[in-house]
Amino acid sequence: MADIVPLKTGVALEVANSRPAQEHRCTRVAFCLHPWSRLGGCMYDSTVLTIVKCLQDNEFFVVYYNSRGVGKSTGWPSFTGKTEGSDLEALVQHFLEGHPQVNSVTFIGYSHGSLIVTLHPVLPSHIKTSYVLLSYPLGPRGLLTMFHSKMYSSALTSLLRDVRARLLIVHGDQDDFTSYSQYDTWTESLKTTQGVQAQLRIGTVAGAGHFWHTETSRAALRETLETFLDV
Repeated sequence: MADIVPLKTGVALEVANSRPAQEHRCTRVAFCLHPWSRLGGCMYDSTVLTIVKCLQDNEFFVVYYNSRGVGKSTGWPSFTGKTEGSDLEALVQHFLEGHPQVNSVTFIGYSHGSLIVTLHPVLPSHIKTSYVLLSYPLGPRGLLTMFHSKMYSSALTSLLRDVRARLLIVHGDQDDFTSYSQYDTWTESLKTTQGVQAQLRIGTVAGAGHFWHTETSRAALRETLETFLDV
């Protein structure tokens, strides 16, 4: 059941909150971001829901939502993703204010959503901050962001240089928009980023495409997530 949550950024987002059975004892929350809204992405995307189910089974708070201009969320989607990044920061602040016991936050972005999560800075040191970039749209990044690729590469570099950050990049070797060789070259360059201090893991799933349609690829995705999240 989704609620309409007004944010300080001036929009109200359609947000679903999944609460674990032992809600008062739960200290972990994950925020899940959907693919590009201009191509039909929404919070009910089947891959997003696969991720949500994995997190629910492992007793996380799970927050997944429609970005501005999608579903019942107000406002208009931007072309650069900047305002969506600001909305995410406001939503995280709103959640943490109501759940002071939380000491672990994971941002999981799928496709275009993986761009937006990199805009969120690492949280204060008493909160463990993790990022999962699923099917990062490296190939079409410029087109998806109105040619603001540098903004996103700089944001990711900042995370890689932060010793407090944990990052997992997951992609299929049959991605529909980014070739395996592109991903391989890119991820190798990330490992050698000057000043890198973050924990960085790369997960390549054999036979998986951008949309994670098969049961086999989704099972592999779940296993990769659970290993990274230490559940």
